[in-house]
Amino acid sequence: MVTPPRNDRRLMIVCLNPGFVQTIADRARVATNNKKPEWGSHVDMPFVPGGHRRHRRGAGRHMSGLHRRDFLALGSALLVARASAQQASAAKPAAAPPPQPKTLPPAWNKATRIALWPHSPPGAADYAPQVLPQDWSPVFVRNVASPDLHVFRPERSNGHALLVMPGGAYWFVSVANEGVDLARRMNALGYTVFVLTYRLPGEGWKKRSDVPLQDAQRAMRVIRANASAYGYQADKVSVLGFSAGGHLAATLATQHAEHCYDAVDPVDTLSARPMAAGLVYPVVTMDARWTHAKSRELLLGDAPSAAEVERRSAERHVDANTPPTFLVHALDDEAVPVENSLQLLSALRAARRPAEAHFVQEGGHAFGVGRPGTPSAQWIPLFSSWLGRIHS
Repeated sequence: MVTPPRNDRRLMIVCLNPGFVQTIADRARVATNNKKPEWGSHVDMPFVPGGHRRHRRGAGRHMSGLHRRDFLALGSALLVARASAQQASAAKPAAAPPPQPKTLPPAWNKATRIALWPHSPPGAADYAPQVLPQDWSPVFVRNVASPDLHVFRPERSNGHALLVMPGGAYWFVSVANEGVDLARRMNALGYTVFVLTYRLPGEGWKKRSDVPLQDAQRAMRVIRANASAYGYQADKVSVLGFSAGGHLAATLATQHAEHCYDAVDPVDTLSARPMAAGLVYPVVTMDARWTHAKSRELLLGDAPSAAEVERRSAERHVDANTPPTFLVHALDDEAVPVENSLQLLSALRAARRPAEAHFVQEGGHAFGVGRPGTPSAQWIPLFSSWLGRIHS
């Protein structure tokens, strides 16, 4: 992929196919008053599901330098790609998640662990461990009474750190394909990786919808506090989340300033705002039409109120303080609809926040670092390149 000039304002929407990469982007140039525009900071793209009607009406006002046919082609390309993926999935089943190991990877057990809370976490008296089936795989971590960070260090740091939140429908934390495997790939690129084992809302906690965010905010602060000890810059800490972990990462990105626990030590004076957010096949909304049902049930309970749904739908909380965001989603994802990413993209666009989105034709759900032979295998270098651009 050719890196666009920094004086172009683009929001990148890429539809990846197995044999080629087709980049479709608007190249609208805007007056900058002799100032370089922020990468992806304000663009116009077709109206997408979940957006607001006013976005569509206002699109024409910002099309200076952009041919209308190019603008329409952008929307048509995304619709054609979605239709193509749907036709393909009708002909063959969506890609199955990769097999999971039956034992914890050795790297997980060897990793340095940092306790998230100096004593017990908020609401510890509410915790109620669940009875697990005898054949339950240990790579799907449950019964999290004491959340922690597993640290994976590169041979040579590039100065960046990642807070990684594996998925698992808020039912478990998938620490193999979305934890250890991801850490190995990002370490090779110079990133210091912290994999968060966060508390699960269905394990007795009374403030169930706050529990994961409490851990996410605290984790971001703990990572910043340890910057000098582990060799990265405190202002270069980003978050990367998968599936339900993507929902938690999106919630942290949009509600990092929400007061959801009382400070326990000086670490809690540090900012919980990530430098950037990477969201891979994320659950974003709690709207029953588009959400992942199990994730919603475990986070909000059986019958959440409209206010509770609103409060934990990340796309409804994007504002000027939301960090730059990178989205990856497969169009053939049958577990978490791509509309989750599309709605967040629409909200980011409305708030004029930097964003890059990659919608792959094949990949299904839970592809982790990418499934060989499918375009999902290309997202990690794209993400790393994007992180480098937004902080250069």
